Amino acid sequence: MSSTASDRSSSLLHHRSFVAFWLARTCSSFGFQMLSIVVGWQIYSLTGRALDLGLIGLAQFLPSVALALYAGHAADQYDRRRIVLFGQLAEWIAIILLAVLAYTARADEWVILGLVFVISIARAMETPALQSMLPALVPPPILTRAMAANAAAGEAAMMVGPALGGFLYVAGPATVYAAAGGLYLLAIIMVAQLRYEQAPPRRVPASFATLFAGIKFIRARPDVLGVISLDLFAVLLGGATALLPIFAKDILHTGPWGIGIYTSGRRLKSNSR
Repeated sequence: MSSTASDRSSSLLHHRSFVAFWLARTCSSFGFQMLSIVVGWQIYSLTGRALDLGLIGLAQFLPSVALALYAGHAADQYDRRRIVLFGQLAEWIAIILLAVLAYTARADEWVILGLVFVISIARAMETPALQSMLPALVPPPILTRAMAANAAAGEAAMMVGPALGGFLYVAGPATVYAAAGGLYLLAIIMVAQLRYEQAPPRRVPASFATLFAGIKFIRARPDVLGVISLDLFAVLLGGATALLPIFAKDILHTGPWGIGIYTSGRRLKSNSR
């Protein structure tokens, strides 16, 4: 009996909160990767200006920088499940509005950029809380397996999501937005069912010391600062991929499905190295 109970506790599938978390992470990741294809193509189809493609990256970049400290601080001070739930709810509302605008042919580049900015704000607030929830959902002995399964879901979304979004765009941008909205709705339902199996970390009183604790840690670890700086420059220099709609439409004369296949193939190749 004890051996059977031990086998059950060591299986990730027997931890309902982890399964719900994994499904929520997978659905929201797939939905976000699909959005990355449809937004760029739709904006360029409406305006034909490369500048607007750069503004999409700016709308995604600014919240992640401006809210980095506060988002991590909020994840330590408040209920992480609620932060994730409210963040994904805000993203879902913005995606549904994008779907309605696309379906009624009332899409405007500034409205789209505004909604992308809202999604980016919600995602910036949600991400630290989402990434730090996992230790409270499974026992410590199987935490490494849970982290591996979570990472595999994220990688699968990055490799398959863009291609899926590109193929769905053949039926119109509203179809992609509706599919992404459906995935986010499933993620919201899964997050609402989460229950902590392990006690969450003890909350410390909010102060300037806790707000800037991350910066203090990075300054004390030059190796960590180097890795973060390298990743930052890789992201900045890799931002040229935001211009893919220009090459696809004006040079290669292909559609969003071509961008989706290329993006998925490039990420698959980089992960196989």
